[in-house]
Amino acid sequence: MSSTGAPTIKDVAREAGVSLGTVSKVINGKPVGEDYRRRVEEAIERLGYQVNTYARSLKTNKTNCVALLMPSLQHPFYAILTDEITACLMRRGYRSLLMITNFDPKAEQKCFDLVQQNKADGVIALTYAADLEVDASIPIVTIDRHLGPSVPCISSDNYAGGQLAAEKLLSLGCRKLLFVRVGPDVHGEPDKRGAGFESLCRDSGTEYAMLSLRDEEAPEAFCRYLDAHIQNSKLEFDGIFCNTDGLAVQVLDHLRARGIHAPEDVQVIGYDGMVHYASRRPFCSTIVQPIADMAESAVDILLNPPEDAPRPTNLCLPIRYLPGGTTKD
Repeated sequence: MSSTGAPTIKDVAREAGVSLGTVSKVINGKPVGEDYRRRVEEAIERLGYQVNTYARSLKTNKTNCVALLMPSLQHPFYAILTDEITACLMRRGYRSLLMITNFDPKAEQKCFDLVQQNKADGVIALTYAADLEVDASIPIVTIDRHLGPSVPCISSDNYAGGQLAAEKLLSLGCRKLLFVRVGPDVHGEPDKRGAGFESLCRDSGTEYAMLSLRDEEAPEAFCRYLDAHIQNSKLEFDGIFCNTDGLAVQVLDHLRARGIHAPEDVQVIGYDGMVHYASRRPFCSTIVQPIADMAESAVDILLNPPEDAPRPTNLCLPIRYLPGGTTKD
């Protein structure tokens, strides 16, 4: 043992009966013979050896840390996505540097500035800033937002999700549909939910309306809109697609307070696939995003970029429909 009492890489090599180079390869995930790998891992376990990540980062110029940029953890989608990405990074021996920006563009820029100072090896970002200044040498993968033609973007198939929502409402007997969106001014992949919804309504000859509001306008503005379309306790629309489950819950609560209930009076579908923590039951009928697959894809593309081919600029993952009591399934 060393004078400090903490086992060193030399102690591990001696305990395993292998060279220092072999121990280094095992620690850094490089290929070695299975017998050598087993002996080194068992020696590490017996001695309680811990890798000095700080010293290794100085030597390799890598931190084994990925900056994770999220606008908030109060929204269930952001929280679950963060949990999945962090777990994916841990399985690969990486730590995450989590930065919560509260939708502040200056905080988002600070995150990228830290990475430029070698505080992290790359960034996985869900950003709302319109004018980020990003060094082209920084490895970046975004979720739902495009930062440029060379930056990979991971999303669910939002356009197909909007089509599926409209198709499902029509198949369940709805005849006049409404799409409600509340979100930021910054454009991204989620905008395609409304586009898919509208395209199916047009192609099928369905009567429909579209309501798109900025975050600062909600919920008062959409409540006024709904109230303006209620006559004699009856809503003009019999099917509503909301761009998030959170918005769907707000719509349902507002209508319920006016004596209009789902699915008897109106059928409502949200987007995200959020479920109650304990019961695992969905908050409403919903289009489910493959969050675990989105996280896995983001980490894979960030840490293992293809050597001889350009990285994908937009990876859309398949969605599915999940009934949740607010439709007549």
